Amino acid sequence: MFDSLSDRLGGVFDKLRGRGALKEQDVRDAMREVRIALLEADVALPVVRRFIDQVTEKAIGQSVLRSVTPGQQVVKIVNDALIEMLGGEEGQGGQAAELDLNAAPPVVIMMVGLQGSGKTTSTAKIARLLREKQGKKVLMASLDVNRPAAQEQLRVLGEQVGVATLPIIAGQQPTEIATRAMQSARLQAVDVLMLDTAGRLHVDQQLMDEMKAVAAIATPRETLLVVDSLTGQDAVNVAQSFSGEVDLTGVVLTRMDGDARGGAALSMRAVTGKPIKFAGTGEKMEALEVFHPSRVANRILGMGDIVSIVEKAAEAVKIEDAEALAKRMEQGKFDMNDLRMQLGQMQKMGGLGALAGMMPGMKKAKAAMQASGMDDRVLLRMDAIIGSMTQKERVNPALLNAKRKIRVANGSGTNVQDVNKLLKMHQEMSKAMKQIKKMGGLKGLAAMFGKGGLDAAMPGLGGPGGMGGLGGTGGLPGLGAGGPDLSKFLKK
Repeated sequence: MFDSLSDRLGGVFDKLRGRGALKEQDVRDAMREVRIALLEADVALPVVRRFIDQVTEKAIGQSVLRSVTPGQQVVKIVNDALIEMLGGEEGQGGQAAELDLNAAPPVVIMMVGLQGSGKTTSTAKIARLLREKQGKKVLMASLDVNRPAAQEQLRVLGEQVGVATLPIIAGQQPTEIATRAMQSARLQAVDVLMLDTAGRLHVDQQLMDEMKAVAAIATPRETLLVVDSLTGQDAVNVAQSFSGEVDLTGVVLTRMDGDARGGAALSMRAVTGKPIKFAGTGEKMEALEVFHPSRVANRILGMGDIVSIVEKAAEAVKIEDAEALAKRMEQGKFDMNDLRMQLGQMQKMGGLGALAGMMPGMKKAKAAMQASGMDDRVLLRMDAIIGSMTQKERVNPALLNAKRKIRVANGSGTNVQDVNKLLKMHQEMSKAMKQIKKMGGLKGLAAMFGKGGLDAAMPGLGGPGGMGGLGGTGGLPGLGAGGPDLSKFLKK
């Protein structure tokens, strides 16, 4: 979403960093470009004015202009201001605004918003998050009696995420459903009750009256407004309309993985005073992120988001799989099944594009990937090639002679050259595993090189071309932030 803004800001700050000393006019010229970049990103004009004034005042101070690295100081000031703009509370370090569940159960979360904004899907995503991450017993109830099959949609999503839904009774009105949901939640000792209210195509009095009536019955602890970030500034206008009528506690921005310019996210907190609590990043039920202002600001400025990568890895990598791989590494073994498992984990973590966008300084690499046509289909093709091999071939790739390679290529819809590239990549990784074994395994490396780790142990394999990163932008969990050397594979 923030790619265009990030590129523009990156160009501005590269110029500042390239200068040994800065004059006041240099800073003002840079801020003028930042102002244009923010306006092009569809950020609200009052927000841009306030942001530029705040940053300029701090950036032209003597402590900045006379510092050893004035360019870096300006970037830090902009980063801090971005965090504040995105909703980072002072003293909290730009941490996420968490749901307030400190009340006697059932704690009610009411979801509101216009029709088509992604309310029902977001309800199920948050319910899944509460059940899996916080161990809460959740009940979902759809109060949408206007949209055909809305209640059935929530029931189906409930089955997908393993969360109970209130049984559907035809003909009941929203207030009656809310009353029944409260009774049912108490009887079933539910921790959190999620109410998915009806939406409209536009803000009207009937919609507001209905939400107020439901709120009077359920007394929600959290009232979350769901808005589509692709609607740009209109999303901010919708948020203002709702906040004037209903006591909102937070915002859920959907379609944050889209190609919107990011103005809605950057303006939302400043204009409405309500924090963004969640960001929808895809259609899948797990595609929901807790909104961290500091992490988003870091991504915009190209500083990366290593914490999110680690969190994604923790979710994608099963402990038993990691332990099994560690044992095989100790023995110097790494076959095609191991490689396939790693590729699958990379896909679960969001694929090449998502990981590259979170890596510090990876903007140029990401642009190069896009220019060469590299995308997540590379992972799928690699997986297809391994899937076309027999079990014996996966365990012992040396069995793949010319005829077998032709069979594998035909079965995977690729060609022999692609198969050879994958085999070469596996061969390089296998050699790395054998080197680890010679050095006494992972424990031996740690004892021998201490803080230096793998990079000190194997300089030829560490860094951007080796074990620490294995030459690419993917992710080989357990071995470092990098992954298989995909940049040499299938540039189609």
